[in-house]
Amino acid sequence: MLMKPLHELTAAEAAAAIAAGTITSEALVTACLERITAREERVGAWEYFDAERALAQARARDHSPAQGPLHGVPIGIKDLIDTSDMPTCYGSPIYAGYRPAWDAASVALLRAAGAVLLGKTVTTEFAMFTPGKTANPHNVAHTPGGSSSGSAAAVADMMVPLALGTQTAGSIIRPASFCGVVGYKPTHGQFSVAGIKALSQTLDTLGGFARSVADLALLRAALVGGSVQLPALERTPRLGLCRTPQWPHATAATREALETAGRQLAAAGAEVRDLELPAAFEHLVVAQETIQIFEGARCCAYELTTHRDQLSQKLLELLAPAEGIAYTDYAAALALAAMCRQRLEAIFTDHDALLVPSAPGEAPAGLDATGNPLFNRMWTLLHTPAVTLPGYTGPHGLPVGVQVIGPLGMDDRLLAIAVWMHTRLM
Repeated sequence: MLMKPLHELTAAEAAAAIAAGTITSEALVTACLERITAREERVGAWEYFDAERALAQARARDHSPAQGPLHGVPIGIKDLIDTSDMPTCYGSPIYAGYRPAWDAASVALLRAAGAVLLGKTVTTEFAMFTPGKTANPHNVAHTPGGSSSGSAAAVADMMVPLALGTQTAGSIIRPASFCGVVGYKPTHGQFSVAGIKALSQTLDTLGGFARSVADLALLRAALVGGSVQLPALERTPRLGLCRTPQWPHATAATREALETAGRQLAAAGAEVRDLELPAAFEHLVVAQETIQIFEGARCCAYELTTHRDQLSQKLLELLAPAEGIAYTDYAAALALAAMCRQRLEAIFTDHDALLVPSAPGEAPAGLDATGNPLFNRMWTLLHTPAVTLPGYTGPHGLPVGVQVIGPLGMDDRLLAIAVWMHTRLM
């Protein structure tokens, strides 16, 4: 393990080495800061970091008993999440230099678990589609995805082993696929969103980015409690290979990644069967968009009415359709989602997890857009836990991931399945 440079350690490897006394938190944080110094000008993953503050936290961890599963491990915090000791700008000039009075619940829990808050990672404007400065570390002429752009890029570029992100449409799973890391969107509501700038109460979900699935078990232990050890699988998984109603929008890279993953996992002993979703699921993407726009305009009511001139034209255009959405349309979208969640329960009686696309393909060229969340909208609305697994590349040599979906509330089991899958896709 320690043949690696320290900044390349996964969170689980780093936590184990710190606990064993093989390395110090200060040495690990120093290595991460050196990586940031070397790469940040090109990648632009960070909105704010203070090297001395981070090192002071690390030294304090080295001189105190182990506090929790992430003791001494550095973590990046998406700049949509309140931090009392660092600015929180939500990707908007309206909040430049804003200092919240207290930490978000997730940040407070991470501190209590012994984590070192390395800094704030770049977010798009209010977690919508207006990009920040971040580039894809695999090719800086391409987007890293959004809205959790800085977190995905920082983990992918080995600036930090673990980072928080949020997802309302596809803001964890898509950038994880584009940047070639593991992304995890929990079951909706499992990680507290208290102290996170809201966009949609129905959809907003806190999750994380890492370079191994085991790292995400540590994150779960810090944020919801429980063991850092994932449950053992009683058998090889039964997987539904689900191309989804959005399959016509998949590029050749995504099609090849999904089909290859299905063959590899079947060869490794998984039971892989083609699965077609009921016809009602075809309408979930539109329903998700309806809910996001309806709730987003209301969550941003203060900014829209008081600071409209400081909002991007792109954001104004995205939220403008809210005026034409009747409450009955919004309620119908919620009802469709509830019905499809019930139908999904029946599907999971015969499948342990679903193997689906993560994104339409490789990260698009250019930094003026963040890519299409089409393959994520449905699952975010259904509230299911989801994991992106890297392992494939497209025609331009950029990462392409696959997504694995689990039943509601069965996150630990989904992560255990994802570990089994990841080792066989690498």
